[in-house]
Amino acid sequence: MPVLASTPVRVVDLIRRKRDSGELSPEEIKFLIAGYTSGDIPDYQMAAWLMAAWIRGLNAAELAALTEAMLHSGRVLDWSDLPAPKVDKHSTGGVGDKTSIILAPVVAAAGLYVPMISGRGLGHTGGTLDKLESIAGFNVNLSLPEFRRVLTECKCGLIGQTQEIAPADKKIYALRDVTGTVDNPSLICASIMSKKLAEGIDALVLDVKTGSGAFMKKTEDAEYLAGLMVETGKRMGKKVVALITDMDQPLGRTAGNAMEIAECIDVLAGAGPADLRELCLELAGWMFFLGQRTPNVADGRRLAGEVIASGRAHDKFREIVRLQGGDARVVDEPKRLPQARAKVDVTAASAGFVAAIDCEKLGIACGVLGGGREKKEDKIDPAVGLEFHRRLGDRVERGAPLATLHYNGDARLAEARQLVESSYRIGDKAPAARPLVHKVIGG
Repeated sequence: MPVLASTPVRVVDLIRRKRDSGELSPEEIKFLIAGYTSGDIPDYQMAAWLMAAWIRGLNAAELAALTEAMLHSGRVLDWSDLPAPKVDKHSTGGVGDKTSIILAPVVAAAGLYVPMISGRGLGHTGGTLDKLESIAGFNVNLSLPEFRRVLTECKCGLIGQTQEIAPADKKIYALRDVTGTVDNPSLICASIMSKKLAEGIDALVLDVKTGSGAFMKKTEDAEYLAGLMVETGKRMGKKVVALITDMDQPLGRTAGNAMEIAECIDVLAGAGPADLRELCLELAGWMFFLGQRTPNVADGRRLAGEVIASGRAHDKFREIVRLQGGDARVVDEPKRLPQARAKVDVTAASAGFVAAIDCEKLGIACGVLGGGREKKEDKIDPAVGLEFHRRLGDRVERGAPLATLHYNGDARLAEARQLVESSYRIGDKAPAARPLVHKVIGG
């Protein structure tokens, strides 16, 4: 049972109680979140509590209290004056997962509003904000009046958490990234849902990854997390659905900030890799359905395809980039994006089939090259990354390229190369094909 203290609360007592599997009251959780947001509670104490929560877990009451406290640590936006439904999508993250940058212009081009508040790279996964900032001048730090102006004008805006929008999550998100407390269902749920519910949306589509490159390696864990988030969203009166999608291999052909932006532009222009296109059409279909733009998901998929084929999605992305201060020329000339100075191939040591890929190692390798953060203060190199040439089940000959490392410095190249080499297992036969979408929860 939670302890309702009549004496002043001490953070160290909350850490000890959670460490010892005790329960915190909603008031104590609110105190913890408010204190950390204001700076009264230091990083080291919040890190200790996060680790205790990661190990011991949070019950349903604690999760609800944590989500509420983080949601109300700042403003909850109100877009009720805008004439169409407001919808968003969130992914739990994976290697090469760049769907938000495609979905936002696709859905906005068809008439729905997409007030998208995203995050930075977390652990071995890339972040939407980091990718967007590889476009020269792109401002993800809009004030709320600027966000409203952009959203009103083009029906879409892509920003990060500000001090006004879920500021508790912004601070905790960065701390979890560097303290080994990322992959816990309750902490992930509270982070995602507090941020998304603060957007003032009507509906939310969740893309919950499972596989070697996901935080939830096991499908049953991904389904558990998806259920937590769907239940949390519906309790708050929102339409929410979660798709369990595959992350046993990278999504698309690239991982790395500028490289992924270029790949998004390819998809918006009607090209790009088949798996990335397919997943974006599926997610867009659900966004259109929950946003009441189409009567069913199949019609939503068709509408998404039409918006891309007509060029409207490509034009919408150009508009978004321009309105947020970015160099809109990159949408038509992707080579204007940052380019790495050098590259080197990782090749197959033997002939056979790509039997398995340790996708998480690929994400770590991208970070080692400079494409991610190991400490909160690390700067990201937008040009570096990985280019993937072989997918699960592909036949390869000895010496054939599996992946290419795009890099700017030699300091940790050998480390990154070894990670990529050890990521691929070549076998005598192809593995059974895995579906891109495993299951839909809450639909």
